[in-house]
Amino acid sequence: MSVITPWPAALAGTPAVTVIERAIERTRLANSLLLHGENLGTLATVAHAIADRLLNDPRHQAQHFPPKEHPDYFPLRPTKKMRMIRVGESAAEPGTMREFISRIQKSPQISHRKVAIVYEADRMNTEAANAFLKTLEEPPANTTILLLTTRPYSLLPTIRSRCLHFRFTDAGSEALAGVDDATRAQWKSTLADYAGWLQLLTAGVVEKRAVADQLLGAYGLITRFKAVLAAATDQAWKQQKEKLPEDLEDEEIDAIQTGLANGIRLKLFAELEHATRDFAQKRLLEGDESARRSLVAAIAQLEHDIGLLRLNLNEAAALENFLLSSLRLWSKR
Repeated sequence: MSVITPWPAALAGTPAVTVIERAIERTRLANSLLLHGENLGTLATVAHAIADRLLNDPRHQAQHFPPKEHPDYFPLRPTKKMRMIRVGESAAEPGTMREFISRIQKSPQISHRKVAIVYEADRMNTEAANAFLKTLEEPPANTTILLLTTRPYSLLPTIRSRCLHFRFTDAGSEALAGVDDATRAQWKSTLADYAGWLQLLTAGVVEKRAVADQLLGAYGLITRFKAVLAAATDQAWKQQKEKLPEDLEDEEIDAIQTGLANGIRLKLFAELEHATRDFAQKRLLEGDESARRSLVAAIAQLEHDIGLLRLNLNEAAALENFLLSSLRLWSKR
């Protein structure tokens, strides 16, 4: 007896899943869906559940195939060291957008539909995104396209506008959800010391030793940030591995693990941004109007450095750049 891929336990019966199930049953599911949330593993499981129900419809096909073994399933994932989805030189170049588009233009082999899944869709470079946009504007017949991303607003607005959006989240989506108390306490202490470091900058310095202490403080914060990130990622991955489907390939597992680490990293940076805003707000209430200018410049710098993470700049280098810039932006003149 065939086994249909189950929905994630935490999502079964939710409004989003119910809407999708009814649309599939009535053959009214949209051609293009954007599935987004904090957890790539959850998104992949949802996508495979959708693919299974579309590709193995008993009304059109007697034999059941697991989604990833089905002849009418077409995946596209980031490749190579930069982990980008490239447009490719030609349709003959494997793992590229041009090859992907060429494959999904063909007629289904055994099913009445085809399912194409773009994993980590936000990793498309500009050329690949523009090429893909044309396919979304005129999708191949009998084809459902699923885009998976933890960063939907990194996609072109024109791509987002041509998809039906579904957000899937689970209880373990917080940056430090599920980590031990020691790691939580370490991160809370790091944020407190970051605020204290900013306070020293705004107080002004007159001695060379004080300048050296500020610089050493910045590198101390970097070391602690890295320790928290490593501990949180390791603990979150141990929990996530237990929830993954058994039939995942090594490449998919690596992508999910990388996505999990990147998600935690971005959330820690987001909390660093909130700490910066809270500090500036306190300074403004105390009558320090210069904090307004410093805050705007600091947030712009942080957003710039976070953007560089997508180019494979590591978190330590991004944080170093931000903190050294903060030395200039917040120091009292």
